[in-house]
Amino acid sequence: MTPLARDDIRRQAAALGPWFHNIDLGGVATAPEHFLGDYPAVKWRRFAHALPADLSGGTVLDIGCNGGFYSIEMKRRGAARVLGIDIDEGYLRQARFAARVVGVDIEFARLSVYDVAALEERFDVVLFLGVLYHLRHPLLALDLIRDHAVRDLFVCQSMQRGDPTLERVADDYPFCETAIFERSGFPRLAFVEHCYAGDDTNWWIPNRACTAAMLRSAGFVIESNPEEEVFVCRPGPRADGGAVYPARPRRHGNGEAT
Repeated sequence: MTPLARDDIRRQAAALGPWFHNIDLGGVATAPEHFLGDYPAVKWRRFAHALPADLSGGTVLDIGCNGGFYSIEMKRRGAARVLGIDIDEGYLRQARFAARVVGVDIEFARLSVYDVAALEERFDVVLFLGVLYHLRHPLLALDLIRDHAVRDLFVCQSMQRGDPTLERVADDYPFCETAIFERSGFPRLAFVEHCYAGDDTNWWIPNRACTAAMLRSAGFVIESNPEEEVFVCRPGPRADGGAVYPARPRRHGNGEAT
């Protein structure tokens, strides 16, 4: 494809705006006034070392790809195939344009995280960055990714609020124990009924302990936490044998179901 002149890039990028991803497109920044600074590059620099530098021959699924920043970075690391999905067609137009300008071959599709089973494919690396807290059903999303999408490496990043402590929690507590729920390091998921930070898609905001606990509950083994909001995981066994919706009846010792 014929390279675009910088003025053409600037004009087309502006027409596709506003951008949430600030991407350098041949010297044109797509979101130079981003309230988080050079985002997401400033975030990426804090955990890029935790992902394989060489993804040659590998496949990557970027869930909630937005303007395509991370999809492009995965392609730059040599991934043979990168698929970016998002439910926002505006973001997908931005991502396709960014990939074209940068000169990388990336597939983009309008799909939700809840659609990953329909892909009928597992990917070597699955990115789930900045999506969890935008979901009404976040644990279902993690279950679906674990059961249908990821083959090897799962990278999850979520906005977090509250105490950042990763506190050890017992496997069980007696019914009379209530103080544990008041401890700031206990896994907490705050529900946003209306709006947060001007965004009515911010539904559930975990503390750091809750992000980790949800990942473990979904059957992921956390390998590292290279940046406070980022967890690098691999699929592992799940004690309950996998999520079932509706829930599987619980069996008591006498064999009776409830």
